[in-house]
This record gives sequence, structure tokens and C-alpha cells, in this order.
Amino acid sequence: MKFTTPAGTNPIDQLKVIGKPHDRIDGKFKTTGTAPYAYERHDAVPNPAYGYVVGAAIATGRITRIDLAAARAAPGVLTIVTAENAGTLTKGDFNTANLLGGPEIQHYHQAIALVVAETFEQARAAAALVRVEYARTKGRYDLAAELKTAPLKGDSSGEGSAAPPVDRVGDFEGAFAKAAVTIDARYTTPDHSHAMMEPHASTAAWDGDKLTLWTSNQMIAWGKGDVAKTLGIPKENVRLISPYIGGGFGGKLFVRADAVLAALGARAAARPVKVTLQRPLIFNNTTHRPATMQRIRIGATKAGKITAIAHESGSGDLPGGGPETAVSQTRLMYAGANRLTSMRLAVLDLPEGNAMRAPGEAPGLMALEIAMDEMAEKLGMDPVQFRIVNDTQVDPEKPERRYSHRQFIQCLTQGAATFGWDKRNAKPAQVRDGNWLVGMGMAAGFRNNLLMKSAARVGIDRKGVVTVSTDMTDIGTGTYTIIAQTAAETMGVDMDKVVVLLGDSSFPASSGSGGQWGANNSTAGVYAACMKLREQIAQKAGFNSADAQFADGKVVSGNRSMALGDAAGDAGITVEDGIEYGDLGKKYQQSTFAGHFVEVGVDAYTGVVRIRRMLAVCAAGRILNPKSARSQVIGAMTMGAGAALMEELAVDKRFGFFVNHDLAGYEVPVHADIPHQEVVFLDEVDEFSSPMKAKGVGELGICGVGAAIANAIYNATGVRVRDYPITLEKHLEKLPAVA
Repeated sequence: MKFTTPAGTNPIDQLKVIGKPHDRIDGKFKTTGTAPYAYERHDAVPNPAYGYVVGAAIATGRITRIDLAAARAAPGVLTIVTAENAGTLTKGDFNTANLLGGPEIQHYHQAIALVVAETFEQARAAAALVRVEYARTKGRYDLAAELKTAPLKGDSSGEGSAAPPVDRVGDFEGAFAKAAVTIDARYTTPDHSHAMMEPHASTAAWDGDKLTLWTSNQMIAWGKGDVAKTLGIPKENVRLISPYIGGGFGGKLFVRADAVLAALGARAAARPVKVTLQRPLIFNNTTHRPATMQRIRIGATKAGKITAIAHESGSGDLPGGGPETAVSQTRLMYAGANRLTSMRLAVLDLPEGNAMRAPGEAPGLMALEIAMDEMAEKLGMDPVQFRIVNDTQVDPEKPERRYSHRQFIQCLTQGAATFGWDKRNAKPAQVRDGNWLVGMGMAAGFRNNLLMKSAARVGIDRKGVVTVSTDMTDIGTGTYTIIAQTAAETMGVDMDKVVVLLGDSSFPASSGSGGQWGANNSTAGVYAACMKLREQIAQKAGFNSADAQFADGKVVSGNRSMALGDAAGDAGITVEDGIEYGDLGKKYQQSTFAGHFVEVGVDAYTGVVRIRRMLAVCAAGRILNPKSARSQVIGAMTMGAGAALMEELAVDKRFGFFVNHDLAGYEVPVHADIPHQEVVFLDEVDEFSSPMKAKGVGELGICGVGAAIANAIYNATGVRVRDYPITLEKHLEKLPAVA
């Protein structure tokens, strides 16, 4: 199905199933432990062996000698895979570093060997016997030092966040110099880890020259292609299966070492092999969100109109990598005639930087929305009103290009009213509750809507059961449920008459899960296939497909009706189709918006921060399932709280690795850290987006949260912290005196 004109009225608009708060189909399996994850496919793979990964103990240099004798002689060992015996391997399209290192080492904990044994314990014990000698070379591990000479570099996150090396509109320097009120401030965000609950894990089995990988991966089609390219085998000989994923957040967008090493280990051992990355290797071997150093300058009239805005950011990555696109939202978020954005990329020998939930906007808004707050204070304006005054309904760089829908002001005004913003004391450090300094803060949320091709296979059998098959994944987002809702709505059947099969590369290629594009695009692909199935059913029943109606398990035309199962017949009917987009995404700027509001308490004696309440008001197109959408947003808000207050990968600048590479040292929020969270979805349908008229919320919920918390802390204490995370030692000595 080609989507080239705005969606008119269609079967989705019935809203009998779509838009209703359905429980997640996969929920009962995950809560009862019966959802089969990649490492647990005992049902599909009998008698597997176990692989244990050995990671490099240096960040840069070479392996000069590797002694495997003791490991090979250890009990239960079947084989050991290294670069010497793995055969020719090619780097995949989505990898910056090689997934199997040696003799050259590109980063700390790069996989250099896989020990395969009868049991996990035997493989782990033998891996400890591998002796490696290195020639270490000097590396580049200090972002601040390397950015001093780093070149300008533009790029795209691949998720709708992009910017050129330098982007200018008007005369920023001239306008900034003439502005009545200005700010010029610098902000930093640290390296972050996805820290998902389920580790990167795979089970591999060969049948002749054909490979099946049960793996934890968000993008099946991408993964299939990269596995084939890395191993040097035809794509048609690779099958990836990933029906359940225990968290990804962008870390599983791309194939990692566990998948490739499981395949190599299974080939060498001539039997199925399971590999999971031990927790330290998840932090150093896989990807992370890169740290940023940002400078923001804003000039405005005394009335609060922005006349000049500049956002410059620097980040680092391995050779061949790309920048964190932290300036992207500043190109679109606020009006202002004179604009400047730029990015610099330093070459670092730290582990690979790549996508983490809302790459670009998440760290970019952590800086921009503090700067907006600082500017509002300098102007003597309410922060909400300052943002409203600088709203725009067009792309500020291309005024002829309007937004498809932009309810940003509504997000702010409804959020302020719901949160009780009018009760906020604008003067910092004035409100106390016992020992607690109490403050309110807010920030804008912004995330682009990305359109991607997505296909599905839909069939109906003699019993009227509709089966949907697509390689789309469910990373805890409720994909099974919204796809079932789409099929039920379009085909006119109850939810219990729909079977959804996901995460298998033998199914038609979908959009995959990432960048909040999954829900809108994958359901649009299912809708396209269902509409094709409707035509086939109507024709088989002898009805005019143009006026046939589908409801209550029947197809109706005029005064004639037939049960869908009867129309399908004993052979059933199966079709394939997908959604392909025209240029509406280019003609209209498609984005999602939020207003984030937070109240915090800061202990006047210890400086400890406690979030007291949080609110997100979101405008994100049609909400397909408000229950699972709310779950997505509160999860994102929780991640935003972690980024603001505790999450930081500590870099050892001597040896080039993340020191706190486990869940004991890398702190993430727990239940006690998160208070009541409220989510409001504004009524919105975006007919320019897809036949579903939806967009996405998965990333929007994290964008801006960190700044809202930072602004609330400032309102509570009067201490402005511009370097995340905002831990107590950064403001303790500056807190107001305790009487």
C-alpha cells in the first residue's frame, strides 16, 4: 500500500478496538516465566553447549601471545574460537568495531575468544585459564582533551535526529551581540549504559550451511543482514528468531558479539551453542550513549522573543563512528530568526558509542531546556510563558514547511494547570517542608516522527481466526497487543480471534523496534495487509469489495452477509502487503511534543534529592493503546530520572574503560526513587503520518525529563548545576544555610 496522500476516514477510525486500554497479550507469559527468551530455547535446541566470552584486558594495542593450552585441557571444553581459527570475518554495516578482536584490539572488553564447554560453569572456569599477553599502546580516553582539536562532523542518528557539521540561518553572531538579554552557558552529560534486564544473549544452531539464531535483537532484518555479512554467508542461509526481548533501549538495535560468537562456536563444536554476555561485557563490549559537552547561547528582546540561538555540541566515538546528535532538536524547537548549530566528533578509544533511547534529543534537551529556564529567569518571565512566546508552527529553518500537527502550547498549558504550576514560587529556595527544600521545574519534550517501510502476512482460516506474521519485535512495548488490535479493528473480529506471530526473519520485514517508530509503522503495515485480505475475502464471497463492511466476524454487502470463516473456506486465504510512504514526511515536519513537570525535595542537611511527583502531557498522534502507551511514558520518565540524578559511566582515563561496569556500580532508579507519575495524552490524530494517524511515545517520555528535574532542583535550592548527574556533592556546599 502506498501512503502518498493524507489519510481520510478508514476502518481504524471506528475505534472499537484501537484506542482502548487493552492488557498486553504477552504480559501473562512474562509474569509467569513462560515467555521463551533467546537463551532459554531448550524447546527448540536439544543438548546445547555453552560459550563463555573472554574480553580484552586492554583498550588499545595488540595481542602478542595467546595461550589456550590450559583452557583446552580443562574439563568439558569442546572448542575455543579466536580470530586465528574463526575464518575470515567482515564487519557488519551497523558495527563500528569488529565483534571478534585480535590481534588488533579496538576497545576494552572487545571479545577475543569464546570458550565452548558442556556446561556454563565449565566454560567459565576454562575461560579463566586463557592466558593473553598484550602490547599496550597509548589511547585517547579524555573527551574534554580530545575535543580541543576535534573536527566538525555532521551525521544522523538513524532515528530522525540529524544535523550537518555547521548549520547557519541568518546572522547569529550579529544578532547575539545586539540582543537586549543574553546567556552563554556550558553543560555536560556523561556516558550512559542501557543496563537492560535481559543481557545480550543468543543460541545458535547449524543445519548444514544454514544458521538459525535465537537472539535478543530489536531489528530482525538488520540483524539478519549483518550476521550474513559478518560470517560471509548468503542472507537466505540465516534465520533470526526473537519473539521476546527483555529490554533493549537501542542497545539491541544491532547484532553484538554474543550472536556472532554463538554462530562461530556452534560451527566449531558441531552442535548448538548458547552465549550470553556477562554483565561487565554489556557495559564495555556493547554500545553506550556517548558523553557530550554542550554550549548554548540565547539572545532575546526584553519582551522575551528569541532573536539569536546557538547550540554547539561535542562527543566522541571510535574511529569510523558518529557524533551524538544533541543539537538536532534546537533546529526545530523554538522560533528565532538567527540560528547556529554545530557538532564536533572526537576520536576516542572507549567502547562504541551508539543509539540509546532517544539519541540526540535526550542529552540535547538536558542542556537546551536548562538554558531556556536560565533565560526565562534572566528575563523575569515564567518558564512556561517564555516557551509559549517562542513557539513556532513552521520549521524555523524552512518557514514554508509547516508542522503536520504541533500542540506544544497545549502540552504546556494543560500541564501547568494539571500540575498546579501557578502555586510555584518563582524565587528559588523559598519553599520548605520540614528539612526539605521544595521546588518545581518544567521542560519541553520533543521527538521526531520517523516513517519506515513495514510489511506483514495476514491470513484467515475456516474458523475465522486471523493470523498476523511479521518480523516486528516486542521489546516490552506492547507490540503484540497493538498489532492484534489493528487486525481486529480492520477485519471486524474480536481480539481473541487474532493470533500474532513476531520476531522471525522468515516473516515479512517490518520497521522493527526503535526510535519510537515501531508502533505507527508496524501497525500501518498490518493495516495494509488486512485491507488486501479484505479485498480477497470480498471477492471470494462474490461481494463488491468497495462497499463491503467487516464487523462481528462477518463481511456484509447490502442485504447479504457471510461469516469470515465461510468466506475463507477450508483452504483459507493468506496475503502479504506493507506500507510504503511518499513524500508527506518531507512536505510536513512530523514531530511529537510534551510538557514535563516535576516537583522535588532536597534535604537541606545532606543535599539528597527526592522526586516527589512527575507529570508528562504528550501530543503524539493517535494513541493506539493508552494503557501500554502510558507504560512506555512512565518507563521513559524513570530513565530520565536516572539520567538526571545518578547514571554515569565512570571513565578510567589511564586505561580506557568504564569502571562501574555492573549493576552494583552503575546506579539506575529503583521503586523507592520514583514517586507518583501522571501521564496525559492530548487528543490528536495525524492524518499526514500513516493510515493509523499515530506517531510514537516511546522516546518522547524521556526527552526533557532530566532538565525538568534540574530546573526543579534549582527552584528548590537556588543552586544551578549544569553537569549531569546532579549528585549531592555538586550542590551540597552551596545550599542555603540551615537555621
